[in-house]
Amino acid sequence: MNVSKTELLGDRASNPNGSSPGPLVLGIDTGGTYTDGVVLDYHTRKVVASHKSLTTKRDLSIGIEEVIRQIRIEDPSAVMMTSISTTLATNAIAERKRKRAALFLIGYDPELIKSYKMEGRFATPHYDYFAGGHDLYGREQKSLDTQAILDRVEQLKTHTEAIAVSGYFSPLNPDHENRARKVIAEACDLPIVLGHHLSTQLGSVERATTAALNASLLPVLQDFINAVRRAMARRQIEAPLLLVRGDGTLMSEKFAAQKPVETIHSGPAASAIGARFLSRLDDALVVDIGGTTTDIALIQNGEVSVNEAGATVANYKTAVKAANLLTIPLGGDSHIALDPEKNILVGPERFVPLSYLAWQYPQVQNRLESLSRSGEGVSPEWLEFWFLLREPQNGNRLKTKCHQTLVDMLRDGPLPLPQILKRLNLLHVTQLDAGYLFQQEIIAKAGLTPTDLLHVEDRFAPWDTKAASLAADFLCRLHSSDSDHLRQKVRAIMTETIVGAIVSFLNGKAPSQSEKQQAAFGNWFLQNSLYDTHPNLETRIRLRQPLVGIGAPAAIFLKPVAEALHTDLILPDFYEVANAVGAVAGSVMASEDVLVFPRVSPKGYGTTGFYAQTSDGRQLFEAAHEALSYARTFCRDRALKEALRAGADYPQVIMDERSEGIDTYRIQARAMGNPRLTA
Repeated sequence: MNVSKTELLGDRASNPNGSSPGPLVLGIDTGGTYTDGVVLDYHTRKVVASHKSLTTKRDLSIGIEEVIRQIRIEDPSAVMMTSISTTLATNAIAERKRKRAALFLIGYDPELIKSYKMEGRFATPHYDYFAGGHDLYGREQKSLDTQAILDRVEQLKTHTEAIAVSGYFSPLNPDHENRARKVIAEACDLPIVLGHHLSTQLGSVERATTAALNASLLPVLQDFINAVRRAMARRQIEAPLLLVRGDGTLMSEKFAAQKPVETIHSGPAASAIGARFLSRLDDALVVDIGGTTTDIALIQNGEVSVNEAGATVANYKTAVKAANLLTIPLGGDSHIALDPEKNILVGPERFVPLSYLAWQYPQVQNRLESLSRSGEGVSPEWLEFWFLLREPQNGNRLKTKCHQTLVDMLRDGPLPLPQILKRLNLLHVTQLDAGYLFQQEIIAKAGLTPTDLLHVEDRFAPWDTKAASLAADFLCRLHSSDSDHLRQKVRAIMTETIVGAIVSFLNGKAPSQSEKQQAAFGNWFLQNSLYDTHPNLETRIRLRQPLVGIGAPAAIFLKPVAEALHTDLILPDFYEVANAVGAVAGSVMASEDVLVFPRVSPKGYGTTGFYAQTSDGRQLFEAAHEALSYARTFCRDRALKEALRAGADYPQVIMDERSEGIDTYRIQARAMGNPRLTA
């Protein structure tokens, strides 16, 4: 699957001789389908060269090194910085490829968690409750049960890979989290994650979820960083390595290794940043359509809209600030199929295009030719081919004899699903239980996709056009239509899906109607806006901002979307690799929060001072203005220091203050600057 996509874009360069007048920065994005790379001139901020390759999910560094190799940087020493956006964390969570992590909940009420059915929100089934925690004023609820923590660590330390600790109201008093870390560290050498280091917000469940996710991602992202470093070393690139946060800002590899959860939504955020950089628009809607997904984000006043409440990934609500975006499972490689009523479906699953599979395995075209000559009673499942991606490794033991037989069969080449079931003497695919083989990327699926239809139209045809045509004709025969109708219908479904997603994303609030009424009216309004079907009522949806399209198939699939929304489609130069541009176009940022809140007397009668709770500890002051003054100075100095350590060049500090209750204030400093290059 590691095949370059130069047929789609070619190696694009603004300087064909390969020389550059200034220092270079290398941006890489590892998406679900493609790994993109760009080289920018740091001073002129212009793209020097770009390249796309297929993503190698089983080892992302393979695709990354291929991109670096294909860009052909003549002088590797000219690269002064490398920055990467990655879907690794998001995919690891969604595909359950995280490492085993234990979660210690200090001061949480088990009955309360159970009554609100929040047990499944902790992102790990391995969680335990311990006495301790604090109240709303940072006062100790109960003494910390250090012995119980120690006993549990002794039980867990040989079969878990990290431990997360979240104390009740720890942002107001992290003493129990800090003491728990000390006890755990004395008993084992496992990585330890503390909730208050990741979030100073007071949402206890979200903070615990974030801590558990972060702990489970530590070895995953560290392995990725090591692999990227090896790929850079093989191409003789010695430069600082940065990663894109979920809000589009950059962080050092050291920070990312400690807080991998910050990379949730890294890829889509980089796409939005790249679209802003290339289009130079301060207000626009960004739609990034790739092979696997379509991402939608909003640029307002020159900045990507950020979800301050925290990102959600795989139904886990976190405390991680990330770009406010919507991702839908629709792209150039979405599977085209028929439902039982023979209606055309597009997605949500991604399949390898049959044109690509036949290009890799010529026998696939022969099978499709035989299929085209077949008689009645042939089902659409004959267009679903399974094939071997890689041999199982020692760590990927096959679960059943049936799995082993399947792998042995596929060594001889791809096979259609009905033939696989017949050889295995099975009646239905569920009997095979092959999810493990797909998850471990030992085998994969291929089928008819919009990419294949582009081959039929000769709008994008680097692979086997005949195979794509045979597959499309076969589906048309089952659907009782022709090829033109099939392509128009697929394009219409994709347009409807994307327009509907955009309207939902921008609308946000639902009308005060029942869900059924709302869905029925909304669907009618959308359909009538797209096709003008009502004899008396005319409806129209108009997007006030221009639509910036990015991603390889944007020019093809987003033109009808812009027309349906009565707006302009902007395709800036290098829109195909805008996500990789975004990986180096962001700013390095460091932030610091301090909470100022009253110290309440033990009996709860009145205030006896004010605490300033910082990441280093807490300070007690007699008056609120003293605590606030200290908090402002501490925030500014710490954010500036951390930004400089992270690699920001001449960072600027932005202060924010807001009330969070009676006599309670949050002081926040954000220090941002362009990434500093190596000398």
